[in-house]
Amino acid sequence: MNAQQIHRVSHEIKRRKLDVLRVVDLTPRMRRITLGGPELAGFVTLGTDDHIKLLFAQNAEEQAALDSVVPGAPGEGPRPAMRDYTPRRFDPASNELDIDFVLHGDGPAATWAAQAAPGQQLHVAGPRGSMIVPDMFDSYLLIGDETALPAIARRVEGLPANRAALVVVEIEDSAEQQTFDCKAQVDVIWVVRGEQDLVDVVRKLEMPEGELYAWVATEAALSRKVRRVLLQEFGLSEALVKASGYWRIDESDEG
Repeated sequence: MNAQQIHRVSHEIKRRKLDVLRVVDLTPRMRRITLGGPELAGFVTLGTDDHIKLLFAQNAEEQAALDSVVPGAPGEGPRPAMRDYTPRRFDPASNELDIDFVLHGDGPAATWAAQAAPGQQLHVAGPRGSMIVPDMFDSYLLIGDETALPAIARRVEGLPANRAALVVVEIEDSAEQQTFDCKAQVDVIWVVRGEQDLVDVVRKLEMPEGELYAWVATEAALSRKVRRVLLQEFGLSEALVKASGYWRIDESDEG
């Protein structure tokens, strides 16, 4: 496989029981939880939009099942809830893993994150694989909502100074804006939910120059609409547009 092509790398799936080290509120609705512990050794996250499974037991039976569950394996009986999250930061030197949670008030992940404190533990598994997008493009278009911010931040913060990125993020209100530590030229458009329509904003964009890679991650139906606009109205190459549904209306705590 040519390293200068978009390609996927598979990883051995390993389940880890990690300790909560720190809890920090980045914004009123975004909480960063730093995990660590000896079982984090050997953790790998190569893609900026990698996903790991977080496992949440909601009763005694599920807690007992958590000791033996294997994500993705068939089985009967109680099974802990599983949710996909993007690692925001992994530092093998300090053996720390940051996960950013949107505190939207419902669902096992948001409920757990709202009460998380140092000394607690969390089971994680994966990532199953990484989609590697080499830095071979002149510019990047990154579109998402709060759930996509960890992946967006990882991408733009890893770009060199000679790259450009246009970032469009749908948020609840202006208090949810974040800052990125970037070398590249990064322009960010914050779209307030209910005040602006994300698809309309995308339609009015002026695309960055040069060879472009576009990445979209938001609610599933909305991601499909944005993808159609990029392909049909802007004429972007289908091979260079990745659009994912990070959550659905009836499963609002995934991302």
